[in-house]
Amino acid sequence: MQYLDLTLPTPAENLACDEALLDGCDTGDSAAVLRFWEPQQYFIVVGYSNRVAREVNVDACKRLGIPILRRCSGGGAVLQGPGCLNYSLVLRIDFNPALHTVTGASRFVLEQNRAALEKLLTRSSRREEALSSDSALPTPYSALAACGHTDLALGGLKFSGNAQRRKRRAVLLHGTFLLNFELALVSELLPMPSKQPEYRRGRSHGEFLRNLKAPAGAVKAALRQAWRADELLTAQPREAIQALVTEKYAAQAWNWRTGA
Repeated sequence: MQYLDLTLPTPAENLACDEALLDGCDTGDSAAVLRFWEPQQYFIVVGYSNRVAREVNVDACKRLGIPILRRCSGGGAVLQGPGCLNYSLVLRIDFNPALHTVTGASRFVLEQNRAALEKLLTRSSRREEALSSDSALPTPYSALAACGHTDLALGGLKFSGNAQRRKRRAVLLHGTFLLNFELALVSELLPMPSKQPEYRRGRSHGEFLRNLKAPAGAVKAALRQAWRADELLTAQPREAIQALVTEKYAAQAWNWRTGA
């Protein structure tokens, strides 16, 4: 599998890049790829079928100058910004039988990511304990789990949300890892979501979310190893990205589309 560590200048370009990579894999013009990107500014991203007025505190976003965009995949609204690490995994559907269904694909990718992160965090915990004067401190990392249909949680607190977009031959699964994010801002910009997983139990954003507090570089390395993403992607779909930015991701008609 190829990998791409690429953060483009604008939110619209970064969202368009994911779709361009999916389109290329679906047509056979490009191979499977694992991409990473780290946003440098705050912005809201709503899911494909979300109603902006229902899922976003629009007045607060306008007051703070935070743009609202729409992605091509499902799921709920999220706040992006510094302290987030995004991954985008584009796979051919024939890569694994689990990818033939929405539920199977989600479970397959979440479990791969969960196992990679648990291994990383367990190693980190052991190093910390070896240097600590109190080696009997308990480690919380055994509580890292896939929860709901699309989340990863640590100790019952969500640090990663994920979504997917399917085409005929390829599937995009992408998500965000909260590593060192300004969590208080989430409550200001996003109301309680209209759809909630059972394990949330009605908890507010402040009670439900947490940072993983792992270095971005270490998380990238763990995921690259888990997915065997060893080859650098050099042929980036720049023209396709810019076309999608113009047609969709920078267009109000897409981001605020009628009925959404």
